[in-house]
Amino acid sequence: MSVQTGNTASPLAPEWLAVPEDLNALQEPMWARTVERNDDGGLAVAGVSVAALKEQFGTPLFVMDESDFRSRARAFKDSFDAAFADICGGVDVYYAGKSFLCTAVVKWVEEEGLRLDTASGGELAVAARAGIPGERVALHGNNKSDAEINRALDMKLGRIVVDSLAELERVGAIAQARGDQAKVMLRLTPGVHAHTHEFIATAHEDQKFGLSMAGDTTGQAGLSAAEEAVAAASAHAGIELLGLHCHIGSQIFEPDGFALAAEKLLRFLAAMQEKYSIVMPELDLGGGYGIAYTPVDTPRPAAEIATAMAAVVRSTCAELGIDAPRISIEPGRAIVGSTTFTLYEVGTLKTVRVDAPGTASDGGNNVTYPRRYVSVDGGMSDNARPVLYDADYSAVLASRTSSAAPQLSRVVGKHCESGDIVVRDVYLPEDVAAGDLLAVPGTGAYCWALSSNYNYLARPGVVAVRDGSARLIVRGETEEDLLNRDMGA
Repeated sequence: MSVQTGNTASPLAPEWLAVPEDLNALQEPMWARTVERNDDGGLAVAGVSVAALKEQFGTPLFVMDESDFRSRARAFKDSFDAAFADICGGVDVYYAGKSFLCTAVVKWVEEEGLRLDTASGGELAVAARAGIPGERVALHGNNKSDAEINRALDMKLGRIVVDSLAELERVGAIAQARGDQAKVMLRLTPGVHAHTHEFIATAHEDQKFGLSMAGDTTGQAGLSAAEEAVAAASAHAGIELLGLHCHIGSQIFEPDGFALAAEKLLRFLAAMQEKYSIVMPELDLGGGYGIAYTPVDTPRPAAEIATAMAAVVRSTCAELGIDAPRISIEPGRAIVGSTTFTLYEVGTLKTVRVDAPGTASDGGNNVTYPRRYVSVDGGMSDNARPVLYDADYSAVLASRTSSAAPQLSRVVGKHCESGDIVVRDVYLPEDVAAGDLLAVPGTGAYCWALSSNYNYLARPGVVAVRDGSARLIVRGETEEDLLNRDMGA
């Protein structure tokens, strides 16, 4: 048996992972625009070094480039407004707050001309605390409580996205009892489910979200749940029916799925207009635009997505002979994801040897390949996506540069779980050692939002950096915070 060494690619690595030519390089577009290496070789964001951030705020730490967030938000607004100017006068862009939300972010969203999409009473509370007008806020959710519906009506929300016939009746009844009218969008399932590189144009009814567009699903022969909802909503005294909504998936790179969903909903809208004389003035095409988590991910610019979607809406409306509804979209990850990296300190390291079949040059003998485990001071409590979704991430040595050879590594957390993996496979310098800082890019979306106190770890803080200064926008928890909820203590 022989042992594999040197700078060649490890057979233990996935096929997509190449050995970087330069381990110190920051590969776009995984990073925020102001992240770079300073004169000392360490990472800096907007002129603030990670060493300074570590000293002031500790680790783990979510580090967000505020200017980059604002720039990405504005790019969606400007690009979609330009692409749809001749169709419907522009687009309403709702930032999907479920990706990451705090009061500072709500204020940035409003200042950059966007609206806000929420998915719970808690997210509505953040919106209210930040002071954004209710008319610029939407509420999602497949199981809204009466309290959440009442809060939405109290705040005079611009839209409540209704997910089922039962919920439609409940929203209408609550609004009518108050003497109000709820502004409602109907979430439909258009039978399009898009992934990163593919979409399947078939029915996907086996899920908790949305009103089916397939016929004979509600017990009324010939009527789909979607059609029954349109008829019921338009006749309900407590409902103002604004239009239709759909969401086809997440982390999508190709525009085809969005285009097909838009066409299907426009045809349905036209059919409802012809059959019931119901004119619905709005159409929300959702979000799900992909970002780069690894060097092989290729996200589309906002302008390219907008142009492709506008072409379909323009041609379909012309074919159907209908006026285009006001279009809205809901980017979240595509705005916040790449603005942020997580900063960790390295602790324990160990290298294991993994047997794999050899090649002819090895005489048919097995070869042992090294895989190094690099433990950091966070883990699945600050990034649950690898264990939940088998998500891939990347990482770089952040506190310095290195001329050492690359070594296939697995960045793992400190939790008592074998699945506590932050980065499954990445090439890092051989000389990475305890006390070094690592940075994992692309953690702005669904990392802090999904964070937990597993093993009683305190959740990290979030720092916004802009123009050479850093400030906490979410304070990291302390052990005292955790114990304050323990009634026996």
